[in-house]
Parts: sequence; C-alpha cells; structure tokens
Amino acid sequence: MSRGGKRASGGSGDPAVSLGNPAGRRVGNPAVRLLAARSLRTHRKAWAAVFAAVAVTSALLGGLALALGSAGLGHARVERYAAAPVVVAGDQEVSWTATPWVSEPTTETAGLTERVRIPAAAVDVLRAVPGVREAVPDDTFVVREGGADSAPGTGTRAYPGRSWDAARLAPYRLTDGREPRGAGETVAGAGLGAAVGDTVAGREVVGVADGPAALYVTAGEARRLAGHPGSVDAVGVLAEAGVPVDTLHARVRAALDGAGLRDTAAGQPLRALTGDGRGGAEHLGAPPARAELLQLLAAVSGTLVLVAVLVLASLVAQALQQRAAERELLLSVGATPRQVRAAAGREVTRVAGAAALLGALLSVPAFLMLWSALRARTGVVPEGLELPTPPWLFAAVLVVAALVVGITRLVVLLAARRPGRPGKGGVRRVAGLVLLVLGVGSAATATVQGGAAAAAAAGAATVTLVAGCALLGPWIARAAMTVLDRPFRWFGGAPGRLTAAGAGAHSRRLGAALVPVVLVTSFALVQLSAGATMERAAAAQARAATTADLAFTGTTAERVRRLPGVETATDVLRSSVVLARTEAGTPRLDRLPVLGVDAEGLAGTLDPGVVAGDLSGLARAGTVAVGADTAESLELKPGSTVELRLGDGTPKRLKVVAVYERSLALGEFLLPKAELAPHMSDPYPARVLASGTHGTSPVAPEAVTTPGAELNGIVSGGIVAAIGGLTVLSVLSTLALIGAGRRGELALLRQVGASAGQLRRMLGLEAGFLTATGLLVGLVVGALPLTAFAWALTGGLPYLPPAQAGAIAGVVLVTVVAGVFLPAARRGLTR
Repeated sequence: MSRGGKRASGGSGDPAVSLGNPAGRRVGNPAVRLLAARSLRTHRKAWAAVFAAVAVTSALLGGLALALGSAGLGHARVERYAAAPVVVAGDQEVSWTATPWVSEPTTETAGLTERVRIPAAAVDVLRAVPGVREAVPDDTFVVREGGADSAPGTGTRAYPGRSWDAARLAPYRLTDGREPRGAGETVAGAGLGAAVGDTVAGREVVGVADGPAALYVTAGEARRLAGHPGSVDAVGVLAEAGVPVDTLHARVRAALDGAGLRDTAAGQPLRALTGDGRGGAEHLGAPPARAELLQLLAAVSGTLVLVAVLVLASLVAQALQQRAAERELLLSVGATPRQVRAAAGREVTRVAGAAALLGALLSVPAFLMLWSALRARTGVVPEGLELPTPPWLFAAVLVVAALVVGITRLVVLLAARRPGRPGKGGVRRVAGLVLLVLGVGSAATATVQGGAAAAAAAGAATVTLVAGCALLGPWIARAAMTVLDRPFRWFGGAPGRLTAAGAGAHSRRLGAALVPVVLVTSFALVQLSAGATMERAAAAQARAATTADLAFTGTTAERVRRLPGVETATDVLRSSVVLARTEAGTPRLDRLPVLGVDAEGLAGTLDPGVVAGDLSGLARAGTVAVGADTAESLELKPGSTVELRLGDGTPKRLKVVAVYERSLALGEFLLPKAELAPHMSDPYPARVLASGTHGTSPVAPEAVTTPGAELNGIVSGGIVAAIGGLTVLSVLSTLALIGAGRRGELALLRQVGASAGQLRRMLGLEAGFLTATGLLVGLVVGALPLTAFAWALTGGLPYLPPAQAGAIAGVVLVTVVAGVFLPAARRGLTR
C-alpha cells in the first residue's frame, strides 16, 4: 500500500484498498467500517468488560430516570374531595425571595406539614357564587378512646373524625343505619369494621358508610372537636348541573379575590384547587415528600453519572491502550489518525449500543423493585402520595440508553484523540493535581457548613478526589511500587523480582487497575460511614438527653401528674418549622424538626445540654431555645431574636433564651408547648416524659429525625448498593481486561522457564499490592471529606462499624484476587 492511494496487491476485501483513499475522509468510509468490524471480532473478549459496565450503567440510570419521571408526575391522591370539582383551602407552601451574590432575585419554596386553615366566612362567600349548588365546610380531627380521666396507657386508640355533612364531598353513602343526630352518635366508615349498635370512642354507632376508617359526627360536634372556632380546614364546592369546572373555578377565584379573604396563619390568599391539586388539601405530607424524593433522586443520579464516567473512562482507555501496537501498525501502513479514531468510535458504539439496550430492558424491573420497596414499608411514602407510571414514561429508558452510548463515545474520542502519541502526560498530571486541590478545598468547605450543605460539600469532595486519583493513577502506582520495590526484590524471590519489574515497566497499566479499587473503597467508606456517624452521634445524644424515669403515649402530662409517685412531667409535641437563611450567598428554606415542651416539667425528664442561657425562660410566650450549631451559623445567643415560620406557615419572631448542644437528638429548636400547639393539625403529645417513683419501666431514648429521613435511608440504601455493585463490577472488569491483554506476557514467561507456581506467587503479590494500595488510597480519599463532614455535624471523628469495614476490605480483596487470577487460569498459565 502507498500513501498516495494506489491499490496494493490483494483482493477487494483487503484493508489496503481504502486505508489510503482520500475518500476515507467522507462519512461512510469503507475502510473505517472494515477496521471496526474486524477489530470487533478480534477483540470481542476485551470489549466484554465494557459491555457489562455499559449494561449495568444503563440499567441503573434508566431505573433512576423512571423513578424521577414517576416522582415528577406524582401528586396527592384525591379521595375525600372526589365529588367536589373545586376545593378552597390554604396555601400549603411558604416562599422566600432573596438576592444571591451578583445574581437576580431567587425565590425558594418549602412545603408545610401542618394544616393552614381558612376563615369560616369563606363558606358564606362561596355559597353566594353563581353556579355553586353547595359549599360544604370540612374539618378533620382525631377522636381518641377514653375520656380525660382515663388512666394513662389505656386510651391509646385514635380515629380520624369529620362531620357527616362533609362525607358527601367524596361522596361516602350510608350502607346501613342512619345519620348521626346527637353528640353521642356517630357513623363509622366501613374500613373501621364496626356495626350499628357498637360503641366506639364513647359514641354509639348509628350508621355505617362506605369509605376508609373514620368516625362521622354532627356538624356542631365536629366544630367542637376540631377546636378552632372561626376557621375551617377547607371548603368543598359542589356545582349546579351543567356548570363546567373551568367556569366554576374562575367564579370562585373572582369571589375570593373580591372578598379579600386570607388564611388564618400567614395571611396569604386562599387557593382554589381543581383536578389532582385537590389531593394536596387532603394529604398534607404528600407534596413535601414528593419534593424531597425528587431532590434525593436527582442528587443520586448526578453521583451515578459521575461514577459511570469514571468507570467507563477507565475501562475504555485500558481497552484502547492494550491495542497501541495495533494502532501504530495501522498508522504506519497508511491509515490516518482520523480513520483510527473513527474506527474505534464505530466499534465502541456497536458494543455500547447493544449493551445500553439490554440495560434499558433491565432498568424496568430495577425501577419496579425500588418502588415496591418504598411501598412495602409503612410510613416511608406518606399516605396519599400517588406515584404514577403511565406507559409512555417507559420510553425514557431509550433516551437514557442513547445518553449512555453518547457518554461512551465521548470517552473513546478523548482516549483515542492522539493515537500513536502517548506523550509524557503533563496535562494529565496537572489536571489530576488541580482536582486534588479542589477536592481538599471542598472538604475544607464542609467543615464550616452544616446540614445538607456539609453533606453536599463532602460528597463533591469525594468525587473530585477520586477523579484526581484516576488521572494520577500511574504516578500513584509508581510511587507505591517505589516504596515496595526493595522488599519485593529482597524477600519475594523470583516472583517478587518479576512483580517489581512488571510494575516498573507498566505503571500505566497498574494505575488503571488501581482506579476502580480506590473508587469502590472510597465510595463505600463515605456512604456507609456518613450514616453510621450520624446515627451513633444522635443515639449518644438521645441517651444523654433523656433523663426521665417513665414515658407514656396516648395521654397528656396533666393526667400523668395525677399519678401517685410522679414528681414532674412534660408533654413532648412534635412539629416542624421553616427557617430562611443564606449559604454562600444562596437563599434557602430549611424545614427542620422542632419539639414543644413544658418548661416547668423539663427538670428530671429532658436535658438538652444547655451551654448558654436558661431553659426556664421557655415558660414565657414568644421564646425559643436553639441548637448550638444553628445558633453559631445564625450568630444567635441568649437575648437574640430569630424569625421562624411555624408548621402552618405563621411567621414568628422569637426571643432566644437558651442554646443547647444535643440538637442531633432533639432537633434545632425547642419551643413552649403553648406556642407550638395552636399551629399544629393535631396538638396532642407524641410522648409524655415523667420522673418519679411510679413504676420501673425504662425509658427508651428517642432521637428526633428530620422529615423524610426513612425515605432517604431506603432510597439511598438501594441506590448505594446498586452503585457499589457497579464499582465492584468495574474492579473485576478492569482487572479481567488487563489480564486478557497480558496473556502473551505470561505465556512468554512460561516459555523462558518460569514455573506455574512462580507465576501464581507473582500474581498473588500483584493482587496483594493492588488491594493494599487501593484500600490505603481509598481510605485517605474517603477519610478527608468524612472527617470534615463528621466534624461539622457532630464535632467528632467519623465512625464505621468494624463489621462494615471488614466487609469493604473483604469484598475488595476477593474481587481483586478473582480479577487477577481468573484470566490466567482460563488459559492454563498458572497450572
């Protein structure tokens, strides 16, 4: 063949026919197609590792895409208001607008988990709207077994309650008996399992209606039990025959605006809800949980994309690196660099395309398993949150498959951008050092932040440090072998000398093998240790904070104090507040757990660990105690004021009376019970803590968890396991790929006199070197952001249970040994 394009001897199938053809620069060059086809057949075993990694990546990303799509389409289920085309309710979101540094104003929103009520005057306004057949006020409340004089612990059953008038908004109809007419009568929902004539919660069941478990009472009794005269939870609007929903909604909206009605909490305009939006007035926890699920899935997807890029880049680069001699030969016989790159791109596109389609198919059961796990755990997905999966949504997996193929093709272009010119790696070295510096800086940032910001900074630091180590892999391997060179040569005999010589000659290959080991070690370390550190610190704080002798549920502190031997008791109410703040100039709204307590009952029952001020100040209205971390970040101290939005959105400026240190167990704020209770949907104590001599049952410490913590744990656990599986696969695939590429080297060693035992010991030393070095570097990479995270949130060092640490080391060891020995064993080189 000549570079001038003249045909050399050979048939029409000879690559020489078109390698030098200037037409090779055009799309569809037959030389490129031929090179790709021949190379794919020749190197199909090498591409098997890339195929497996692409398939798993496509399956994981496809499953996450389906989960994101389902959560994005999610909404609160419409049940109680199914027959009401329009529902008027309060705005269950709070918003805050601020201007970040050198940017446009930004508005943040956060969901409210307590009921935002509306004035009862709205009922008369809505009844006067043309086209409205009826406007039905609705209040939800809890009916509890036993009266106020019942003994603590005997009246723990609770039932949702409503007025019988509101039942027709579903509609729920009588299936037996009659409607209630007096305060002592009730209609039971079929889900309750009661019959006419039974007594439930001190009321006679006079009727049974279809629908879920609930007790329906008269309108007057419902107003009394709801306990908020002058306001209602919502109003269901029933239309006259023939009035379209859009017309009714427009008229209702105009009437509300004309009347100037506002909610009773923050004074915001009332909302007129239609369609799926009506469910938000029924299931208050559903919209915030949906937003948290979307944020969690988006964050996990970003992490997975970064991990996938690292894995694919390592595998593809190694696959192409092993063919450097082949590429040099093609260049020497007339192929252009562009042709070589195009052939490699076509080759990997075929491999990745088939693998991505397989992964797309596997993503559907992966998604269904994740959603099944969420629904199987009671309370993880809030009651009433619908997560639909319409058939057209599954087309998203094909888009993801195309994205994965594109990522793989991009990796090929970068890995083969200068075939035949490996260079000295100066740019790569500089880029790796820059990433390490950025990772250290991100870890340092985590130490001065708190909460989600610290976790995000630590996560970014981990990914950045691993990426830096990936670029610096050959130099890390060379440095590690420099330390072990003499011990291997002195004490390892011939296998040790072979190991040291091979490592010195192939540091790039050794670096490629180290990258996935470092990745799996650091990733598993960070994910497992971060959760364990938080749980351990919260449990320790809960044990120290709970000083009560007794704990009760289903009662109140007032009733417990009447028990003989009880010296003091406090109600513990649980709710949430919304805090507006800025971090690095960016506005954010945080919904945080909060406790309501009796100041006079704290002594001997609850010890928050006060570091400044006095908790006795909580006996006054308009006061608050603040966790030390939050107080530091907001520059608060006793005597300062802090502005919070209570659970129903009511703004409050509260005076700080104390700062305490056990906020991981108790939450970031303690409020007087009387301050918190009026802004709760159900202001009944979650727990009563008491001290005294009545009884000896121990009190189990109980830490307050942030909203969505269990949801976060299940989703994160499943995804972490999946990503961990991908990284373990990358270790095995990379080592198997390297092993396949060095079969000629091992065969040559056998030919020149090396015994099978010596080769086994050499491979064992290499496996030990990779395991030890990978674990050590991975430990350093993971420990830096972990230490910053733990110090920021707990003030201590990170913690990992010994069993989990042993599991990480064991998985890495087994995977490395399998990846090193299996390729050689299949060819019989170590037998």
